[in-house]
Amino acid sequence: MHKRVMNTLDPQQLEGEAALVRVDFNVSLQAKRSRASHRIRKTMPTIKWLCSQGCRVVLMSHLGRPQGRRVRELSLRPFVPQVEQELGAPVRFFDNLLGPVQREIRYMQPGEVVLLENVRFLPREDQNDPVTAAALARFGDFFVNDAFGAAHRAHSSTVAIAHLLKPAVAGFLMEEEYKYLQDILADPDRPFVAVVGGAKISSKIREIETLLNKVDQIIIGGAMANTFFLAMGLDVGMSIVEHEMVDVAHRIMEKGGDRVILPTDVVIAQDLYDPSEACDVAHDAVPSGWSIYDIGLETRARYAACIEKAKTVVWNGPMGVFESPPFDAGTVAMAQALALASEAGTTTIVGGGDSAAAVARAGLEDRMSHVSTGGGASLDLIAGKELPGVSALDDV
Repeated sequence: MHKRVMNTLDPQQLEGEAALVRVDFNVSLQAKRSRASHRIRKTMPTIKWLCSQGCRVVLMSHLGRPQGRRVRELSLRPFVPQVEQELGAPVRFFDNLLGPVQREIRYMQPGEVVLLENVRFLPREDQNDPVTAAALARFGDFFVNDAFGAAHRAHSSTVAIAHLLKPAVAGFLMEEEYKYLQDILADPDRPFVAVVGGAKISSKIREIETLLNKVDQIIIGGAMANTFFLAMGLDVGMSIVEHEMVDVAHRIMEKGGDRVILPTDVVIAQDLYDPSEACDVAHDAVPSGWSIYDIGLETRARYAACIEKAKTVVWNGPMGVFESPPFDAGTVAMAQALALASEAGTTTIVGGGDSAAAVARAGLEDRMSHVSTGGGASLDLIAGKELPGVSALDDV
């Protein structure tokens, strides 16, 4: 990483300084507890080091997409007990970013930690607005970006603020994630396999197309596979599809040829919340009125065989509706396949987000080579793209 990192700061100049630390506690509401715990735990080395240097530590994060409005369900207040548990010390919470926060921070004691309310309650935060960044910059004497999971977005609290509040450095988690992924994937051991799932092609299309130039195989699962089925002329019943992405799916299949691996059977049901009639059918035998919610048994075995032969595997995105058993079976099977591959010497990288939550839920987190805290950021880095949140930091 050719950017300034946190431990290059002069310890003699840190005591009493307010460190404004961008962290990433953003999680889906369904998986809030497990994923937040993982991300909070991973950023603790940065927080504890700053406390040990006598800094006043001010944490800020986003949660969800409130679009500049205060949304009670998206408050960061519920995360305070988890931060306190990991830190082993009290943490104060400031719920009004437009209130007398600057004065309160001035009276903090060295080593004290506060958590600010969701920065996306501020208008234009997600537009990299310099005025919003200037408002946030008042809360610190220097800036630390430890939010790898948000490094692929150019927002006020990740990019614009780094140009206003100096020094602007990478935290330990940001440094660790960036260096690990960059070093491993600069020259990956082969076969190199990517497992990509989730609901939408549109959210990962550029990364998928770039990965096709880098990987030996790309395995597709999740609801995004339905759009590929539609591009193949198959009936997907009532399944989630992106009609506007059918041509893109067709282009990916043409470009990738037999390197693009799709499900051959799927798990279907008429009602996600009543799985009593769920069954496994061939991918071309989905009845009208039914929906695809997971990959099937045969596909799980095929995908596991591909992973077993690989030397480097990157996984981003679940294979089905993993929050709703029994439609989590395909995702769990992928987690188990990666765990076994790790034990055999394969480098396995779980690209954050729902995949990390699924691995944690299956109790397999410690059996992976690396579980990233960033989904989109890890995919962008793997695809060789620049991360704006890293680029904005001070050069070495």
